[in-house]
Amino acid sequence: MGRLLLLDSASLYFRAYFGVPGSVRAPDGAPVNAVRGLLDTLARLVVAHRPTRLVAAWDEDWRPAFRVAAISSYKAHRVAAAADTGTDAGSGAGWVEDVPPDLVTQVPVIVDMLAALGIARVGAAGFEADDVLGTLVAREVARPAAQRDPVLVVTGDRDLFQLVDDAAGVRVLYPTKDGMLVVDQAVLRERYAVASGPAYADMAVLRGDPSDGLPGVRGIGEKTAAALIGRYGDLAGVLAARDRGDAALTATQRRALTEAADYLAVAPTVVQVARDAPVGEVDDRLPLVPADSETLVALAQQWGLVSSARRLVEVLSAAR
Repeated sequence: MGRLLLLDSASLYFRAYFGVPGSVRAPDGAPVNAVRGLLDTLARLVVAHRPTRLVAAWDEDWRPAFRVAAISSYKAHRVAAAADTGTDAGSGAGWVEDVPPDLVTQVPVIVDMLAALGIARVGAAGFEADDVLGTLVAREVARPAAQRDPVLVVTGDRDLFQLVDDAAGVRVLYPTKDGMLVVDQAVLRERYAVASGPAYADMAVLRGDPSDGLPGVRGIGEKTAAALIGRYGDLAGVLAARDRGDAALTATQRRALTEAADYLAVAPTVVQVARDAPVGEVDDRLPLVPADSETLVALAQQWGLVSSARRLVEVLSAAR
């Protein structure tokens, strides 16, 4: 049996940028800490989990129009005017994500390194990497059980806990200070008091997420949200209890859920990852040798990444 490793690329290179000292520089002085950190992370992941398939999911649109149309505050605090940043506006209607300049310059290097290595990098126009991951997971789960590989989704974004599915063999690798936490349904129950990935998404709708500009339901935090989902089964059950005036809901909870009716009508569209994003066919086979060794060597020398690139190539070769 194989194993499919899916990477939330932006989550990993942001983490690498903040986790590897900014003093890590190319021979010309350009910052490469995020690139080195990502390459080293990939090497560790391949050694630890021995995947046979590997995909780096990419944000083609980090703030998709369909999510902004549903909730205008979605990621609104993360934007900067394109004219002020000197970057292209792209699909953000004149706005771009506010990313540290020293990281912005490294993203094209990451793109070039992945291509030279032969690691599939996949995005979908008008969708986030989360949606690419959701779609690839849905495709794998839809395969006949005998042909299905276990899936590990590597991300620092808790939103993707909604993909966890023990029966289908889908788990999340979540970076912590102690290493990678393998998130399965037991972890969801232990840490968040929810029974499944979909229950986590429903809890997240009620709780909200200030980091994504999602207000949630006033007065309902994570513990209360999890308790409500546990009591009524899912978000639809919570709303049905609200509408029938269930006595188990406090007056304050019923009022808050009623006042948040407009938000609750659209929030699932924002919180839930797409399972049908326009992702083409993907050659996700783990590259045992670089796709372009000559270019890889040139890039590694140019950016001062020879040791990290060599280590990753050795690890990939050993996976034969």
